[in-house]
Amino acid sequence: MRQLLIGYDIGSSSVKATLLDADSGKVVAAKGLPEVEMSIDSPQKDWAEQDPELWWNYIKETSKEIIAKGQVKSGEIKGIGISYQMHGLVMVDKDLSVIRPAIIWCDSRAVAIGNQAFAGLGSEYCLSHLLNSPGNFTASKLKWVKENEPENFEKAHKIMLPGDYIAMKLTGEILTSESGLSEGVFWDFLENNIADKLLDHYGIDANLLPKAVSSFGEQGRVLPQVAQDLGLDAGIPVTYRAGDQPNNAFSLNVLEEGELATTAGTSGTVFGVSTKPVYDPLSRVNTFVHVNHRKDNPRYGVLLCINGTGILNSWLKRSFGDQSLDYEAMNTMAAEVPIGAEGLSFLPFGNGVERIMENKHVGAHLSQLNLLKHDKRHVFRAGQEGIVSALTYGFNIMKNMGLNLKTVKAGKANMFLSPIFREAFVNMNNVSLELYDTDGAQGAARGAGIGAGIYAGPEEAFQGLVKIQDFEPDTQKIEAYGAVYQQWENCLNQVK
Repeated sequence: MRQLLIGYDIGSSSVKATLLDADSGKVVAAKGLPEVEMSIDSPQKDWAEQDPELWWNYIKETSKEIIAKGQVKSGEIKGIGISYQMHGLVMVDKDLSVIRPAIIWCDSRAVAIGNQAFAGLGSEYCLSHLLNSPGNFTASKLKWVKENEPENFEKAHKIMLPGDYIAMKLTGEILTSESGLSEGVFWDFLENNIADKLLDHYGIDANLLPKAVSSFGEQGRVLPQVAQDLGLDAGIPVTYRAGDQPNNAFSLNVLEEGELATTAGTSGTVFGVSTKPVYDPLSRVNTFVHVNHRKDNPRYGVLLCINGTGILNSWLKRSFGDQSLDYEAMNTMAAEVPIGAEGLSFLPFGNGVERIMENKHVGAHLSQLNLLKHDKRHVFRAGQEGIVSALTYGFNIMKNMGLNLKTVKAGKANMFLSPIFREAFVNMNNVSLELYDTDGAQGAARGAGIGAGIYAGPEEAFQGLVKIQDFEPDTQKIEAYGAVYQQWENCLNQVK
């Protein structure tokens, strides 16, 4: 009998399910929904919300499809892993019904609340205990609900991260992880416990938080009625959960000091591993507990995030193209103009406040546009180079924190499918890039295998991980892209 694992990846653009053969490490079946990007509701400026039931409906649909496509027999699935969009807030009442739409990662409404807490509690406390400003994270979003929607706050039985909600729907258990508590800025790193001082400052009862369990290990079992809805066996254990960026790092086997992972989907990220609880004094990049963190063997993930990444490329496609224009055609057109897009620069900060900009609303800017020279080819290229420039700006912050940025791993997906994006990334940052055939759902499935005891550890779990390509910087292009970055930074300084 086969040993199969399911990985779910709940993003803000789509929900993906992957069925993995545990013995070979190969994908048996995979499905992502919706076919077009999932909508994000914005009832007011800087708000970003989604209905958690939408995620759950896509979990049900994708599950049925991979079970049918994989011709799964009873007893073959040994574990389920969950990856999810970080920093979201889901609230449920005593009947476990959702109280209000989820306030998701790119929502900016709680910035002022987090800034006030940073000032009120003091930067010394926040940075040494929380490793971050409370900023726009889940704790501050919950405080916003308390202040602005007291009737909803009073109904709350528990609050959860998006992945905790999906695990609850599967098992009926309301749990989270230490890594999850840290991503919500609910965790005190010095006390190695719940951040009671921050909760007291916000007037939030710690009983609203779920109990924390290990990222790996049994976290409940699929309920009989749920199993029928999804086409699964009842009793399959959920054995792994992690936020999308720690999970992306895990999916690339980035678990040790100095290793780096990157993504370029809706947002663009770099995730570096440290054995020390380092932090940026301005909280422009953020430190959380990694999935393999242990008290006796600590692992922290330093996360750089650019909100306006794939969403900028998607906007360009919609705004400058027609139905026949796809991303490959955009890349071909962008390659027709030289490095630097003949002086055109694009600041990609158009998806809410940006952490690397100290939670300020910089906005997207197209700079030095020449109506006699530039056309959409230049805009496509400037968009990609602008995204890489923003990541480079964050890279420099991480270097100043002492992280060694030499080799970066990524899945071959999203913006990394673009030759221009890859070339700019490698040469502007002077790093080696390794591309792998993996994604978040595959990583979640491998994590489930470790949690279920199918794999003894990462070494076994990643035997099936395939590296596709290596990219090295080019001396001449390093100089050219250095000039692109300098021009971009000059534009940023004018806007700031």
